[in-house]
Amino acid sequence: MTRMRDALGNTLSGASPTASEIYGHALAEFQVYAGDPVATVDQALAISPGFVMGHALRAWLHLLGTEPTGLPVARETLAAARALPATAQERGHLAAIAHLVEGDWMASSRVMEDVAIENPRDALALQVGHQIDFFTGNARMLRDRIARARPAWSQGMPGFHAILSMHAFGLEETADYARAEAEGRKAVELEPRDGWGQHAVAHVLEMQNRTAEGIAWMRLNPEAWSANSFFAGHNWWHLALYHLDRGEIEEVFALYDGPVKGGRSQVVLDLVDATALLWRLHLRGIDVGGRWAPVAEAWDAVGGAGSYAFNDWHAAMAFAAGRRQDGLDAVLEAASRAATGAGDNAMFTRDIGMPLIRAIQAFESGDYARAVAQLRPVREIAHRFGGSHAQRDLIDLTLIEAAIRGGDAALAAALAAERAAIRPHSPVSLDFSRQARSLPRLAA
Repeated sequence: MTRMRDALGNTLSGASPTASEIYGHALAEFQVYAGDPVATVDQALAISPGFVMGHALRAWLHLLGTEPTGLPVARETLAAARALPATAQERGHLAAIAHLVEGDWMASSRVMEDVAIENPRDALALQVGHQIDFFTGNARMLRDRIARARPAWSQGMPGFHAILSMHAFGLEETADYARAEAEGRKAVELEPRDGWGQHAVAHVLEMQNRTAEGIAWMRLNPEAWSANSFFAGHNWWHLALYHLDRGEIEEVFALYDGPVKGGRSQVVLDLVDATALLWRLHLRGIDVGGRWAPVAEAWDAVGGAGSYAFNDWHAAMAFAAGRRQDGLDAVLEAASRAATGAGDNAMFTRDIGMPLIRAIQAFESGDYARAVAQLRPVREIAHRFGGSHAQRDLIDLTLIEAAIRGGDAALAAALAAERAAIRPHSPVSLDFSRQARSLPRLAA
């Protein structure tokens, strides 16, 4: 059995020297979210079909996009890898992939946690574990999975920038903003193409409502983080959020119609961003023209999959706002099946996804009291179905708007005050406070 080792000492069973080198390129592409790591690792497998970690990387890449079409590819890849001789470390990857193929996100996370504990320089184990933490909303593990491995890494090691950027994002999601910003900026300094490091700093600036600094950060060197990047759309989305908070709507539309690729991408993660941006505009009463129709049409292919509740919620927004009752019915039917099915998505859907979908349905029908009733219990547990604080902020924004439109003066005032305490200088916060004050109060 041929066993190469990568530059960090990890065994690569079944890889030729050439395949090992190509695999390293694929991993490096994954670490900066640029290029085409799927095509690159396929080249490695064409040279060495018995390359275990080549199969593992291929399976992970097809799973972590949350595309329903990725599941059969991952199953096929896993089956091929399981027939090959492998180390305990490599078998750990395959076991985690097997769990995720069946929708067992938590079990997959725990297996990858153990692999990284035993092998802290396994860059792929750290990155896929970090991504699973994101998709399950596990803020503590986003930080601590990487913190545990940090002593084994140092500047100069290949991929060290990615360790910094992942840790930065974990620090941001646990509200350690100063350290998060410092590590994210260092990651980008070491590797300007590191889209995740760029993204970590963008999150810090968003959460602290530092919109002018956020715009400056994103516009400083966009060619570095956006060129040939499959993560660029999301980073452009972050830039659009800064402009939206400042009321610079023409800039928002320019970004939406341009690099956010609103209505032009069939990629689920791009559809999530497009939908979330349009819904924010929708909540503010801004006419988005005919932009909902192509987004809803793009969701048609996956809107009834019911494979990941976070995606279903966004599909529901697109169908509801786009007046596509057939699409919304398909999402509701798929979510109902998912809620009683197997895997962790059953919990994601039952506890969070279904109430959010029903809230969207109620909001669009003008039943704001019902929307409020569905949204309020979900806020405290919404992290369980994944996404970031910035993405889940849409729940709070919808709740506040529903309270205002429904004329619930006391609740609207309370929620507006809550938001103003966190974002005191935000024009959006000020507008919520103004609207809440203008609502008539019921006599005691």
